[in-house]
Amino acid sequence: MPQAEQVVANPTYMGDIRYFFETIDIEHMAAKGIDLGSYAGVKKNALAIYAHTTQPNGDMPPEPDRKWSAERSQTFRNWIMNKYPMGTAVAPTVAKLALATPASRTRRNVASLTPAEIDQLKTAFTGIMARDASDPTSYVALAGVHGLPQTYCLHHEDRFNPWHRVYLKVFEDALRSVPGCQDLTLPYWDLTTPVPDLLKQAPFDSYVVPVDLGPPYGTNYRTTRFDQAGIDARLARYDVIQHFDSALVQTLWGVSGVSGMQDDFIAGHDGGHVSIGNTMADQNVASFDPIFWFYHCNLDRLWLRWQINDSATTLTGFTSTLDGNTGWLSAPFNELPPFEITADQTIAFDIAYEEPAMAAAALVNKLGSIDAARAFVIPKAAKVSVMVKNIDRLNIPGSFEVHLKADGQVVATRAFFQPNAPRDCENCRKLALVNVNFKVDADLITDRKLTVEIEVPGHEEIGKGFPLSSVGSPTINARLLLEDA
Repeated sequence: MPQAEQVVANPTYMGDIRYFFETIDIEHMAAKGIDLGSYAGVKKNALAIYAHTTQPNGDMPPEPDRKWSAERSQTFRNWIMNKYPMGTAVAPTVAKLALATPASRTRRNVASLTPAEIDQLKTAFTGIMARDASDPTSYVALAGVHGLPQTYCLHHEDRFNPWHRVYLKVFEDALRSVPGCQDLTLPYWDLTTPVPDLLKQAPFDSYVVPVDLGPPYGTNYRTTRFDQAGIDARLARYDVIQHFDSALVQTLWGVSGVSGMQDDFIAGHDGGHVSIGNTMADQNVASFDPIFWFYHCNLDRLWLRWQINDSATTLTGFTSTLDGNTGWLSAPFNELPPFEITADQTIAFDIAYEEPAMAAAALVNKLGSIDAARAFVIPKAAKVSVMVKNIDRLNIPGSFEVHLKADGQVVATRAFFQPNAPRDCENCRKLALVNVNFKVDADLITDRKLTVEIEVPGHEEIGKGFPLSSVGSPTINARLLLEDA
């Protein structure tokens, strides 16, 4: 019989209830069309779950040693009676970036590499850069997967993080194929620190693309970046570090341009690309700049940190953070072309990151809307979500900025990363209408005249403000961010 558990008077789904269902339970009931792996599924079936698990007559789980205790049943009943609160995840007391089982690869901070490791990294990059473009493990071929000429990359959607996680491993495997580099791991650049001097040296400072990328790039396109002052100014302009900090404490996975971890994470990603410029600001060629790999390695590190803090390092745990669409983790919607690995296979990925232990921040769950059946609160210091909805980005020639102005003064700016010709990008066409979500302090915008402006850096010839009428006349949705009571 199960051991007694402590009754929780005010349980939440993210803090308590999701841990009641093991992978075997979720898979068994999924075959019967019942979802026990997500908040929506457990809430929908809550009364039936209670009836089938409460002893002495409950028939689920079927194994005697996994039957629910009276305390667990009472906790589940309390959750039902309290109107199914979502709540927040409970992060570990100390967040150590390690997996449940030892990883086969551990990536390190590029700033902490030894001289021997630096030499090996240079050898690996130089080795794949010297390979012929026809070799799929050559630098030019691998970089061409993300942008031109192949343009496979998935942005602003659920598969964004999984796709880049696989892409990094494929690139790392190519580096390991260089003689003497078989144990190499790709280092990360911590974006909270200046660009390391190493990345300003050959072969990491620039790259000349030895193939014709077509207009306006042509043959022998050379990658370029802003100087450190320019990068710093733009990182501050787009609140890049703040976006990543906010992403790391979100309980739910969310949706790009709407809410949750994804909204802030992708906002940080886009702002970081545009901040580093010039090449990194253009999706067509960003991956040809060697800094791309160190930048994205850092983003994968941050995603893994979020997974650990949110108990989402297994597919079961990760799925429990999804408040809505879970179909993208199942075939055929889980594909990550051109790679064979699928999105669901990236959640537990056998790669870790080395860095000092750190205190885990308290997780939050801020929503723009909530089910009427659930209790909620509006905190005194609640931020206001000002969402610019349904921007038709296909008419915008490249990455762009969206400004939120109060009485004519900019109070917030978001960068949006995309190719110079988004109509030529299949994924851009599928996600033609996008949202940009500002989360600002109420005192910055209340009782002030608010306006929105779109600007396209590098295209001064089209004017400072890109006409909103040219992007489908987007609308504004403003609301206070709510929390579960």
